[in-house]
Amino acid sequence: MTTPHNHAKPGDYAEAVLLPGDPLRAKWIAETFFEAPRLVNSVRNCLGYTGTWKGKPVSVQASGMGQPSLGIYVHELINAFGAKTLIRVGTCGGLNAKVKVRDVILAQGATTDSAIVKDRFGPYNYAPIADFGLLRSAADKADAKGLKFHAGNMLSSDIFYHREPGLEGYNTLPQHGVIGVEMEAAALYTLAARFGVKALTICTMTDCLITHEEISAEDRQTSLVDMVELALDVAVEA
Repeated sequence: MTTPHNHAKPGDYAEAVLLPGDPLRAKWIAETFFEAPRLVNSVRNCLGYTGTWKGKPVSVQASGMGQPSLGIYVHELINAFGAKTLIRVGTCGGLNAKVKVRDVILAQGATTDSAIVKDRFGPYNYAPIADFGLLRSAADKADAKGLKFHAGNMLSSDIFYHREPGLEGYNTLPQHGVIGVEMEAAALYTLAARFGVKALTICTMTDCLITHEEISAEDRQTSLVDMVELALDVAVEA
């Protein structure tokens, strides 16, 4: 079943799908980690691939930038292509000085400023959270691999450039335990809950808004390798 955004055929996607935002990162993941990767989608150059990891089927699909874009791909992956486990793999900014560059954040929950999460909840403020089984698996595997990680509340913001400089754009969120900021997790968790599938967001912290420390290009690549291998191990065992 093709969609306006995806020309894959039934069965082209595995039930486990990694979701980087960047199409070129999707290509890099497929070519670097997959056994026998094959391109299954290239509509609008939002690339999707399927292959195997340690002998088990897995896919990767670029989701674009921001929650509206991710919402399209996740909705279609679940409802048109049968995805059951979706793991976002990306980078994030740090909102807590205890989180250092190269550290991995497992988004236990996702605060957001997006209207996409306010849909259909009436007077309630919905709290999007990760699948506990995926979260526990990721934490256990990160421990076993010796990866420095933090599990906590992530901010999924629709705004990249705030009018207020630095941390001022995030008000009191860091004081309430929000440890990182990215642009997709809350929508992913909301759609996963709506359609009864599993989801988790795993991010590498690449720049800290408090200390202004940034990761080098070389360190970014090495850190992404660790994060992607962690996500793949979790995905194929879900």
